[in-house]
Amino acid sequence: MLITVDGPAASGKGTIARALAAHYGLPHMDTGLLYRSVALSLLRWGGDPASEFEAVRACKTGLVPPDDPELRSEIVGEVASRISAFPAVRAALLDRQRDFADQQGGAVLDGRDTGTVIAPHATAKLFVTASLEIRARRRTDELVAKDKPAHFDEVLIDISARDERDAGREAAPLLMAQDAELLDTGELQIDEAIAAAIALVEQRR
Repeated sequence: MLITVDGPAASGKGTIARALAAHYGLPHMDTGLLYRSVALSLLRWGGDPASEFEAVRACKTGLVPPDDPELRSEIVGEVASRISAFPAVRAALLDRQRDFADQQGGAVLDGRDTGTVIAPHATAKLFVTASLEIRARRRTDELVAKDKPAHFDEVLIDISARDERDAGREAAPLLMAQDAELLDTGELQIDEAIAAAIALVEQRR
């Protein structure tokens, strides 16, 4: 069984995807971490995030391990959002994501284009969302809980900018697949959102 979970930043898609993977005993890939890995690699050797050529070169210099804590930093997330708009970067990472999706036994992938580009043939597709204000509040609370400086208004602007980049890029823009199930987590607790996601997947099995 192959499950895709797409949606904008701080919508809860990662939490839901991990829970689905655990529930069904499937391997999970956070495709956003691939772009964060490229971004961090680029930053560490002093590359220019505005250069598509240098971003593509960072794809080939060895990706940062997924457990590196710096991958989750705000600056890395910002750079990842920017370089993910480069068509050549997306092309460089496409086969890696498709190979993971097509492994024997199935998988769960989450990101921005897993149901539209990476695995349009998925068994079940979810599009997870919430209002901009709710997502900004979640991200602010998450940063504060990690003792990192965070101001709601700044986080709101940042997430709004990411939304615009994700939806407006030419290569694999963020959009809901026609055959995806919409899951709005805005008014749901984590356990409620996970239960709703499992129910939607079960409808597609």
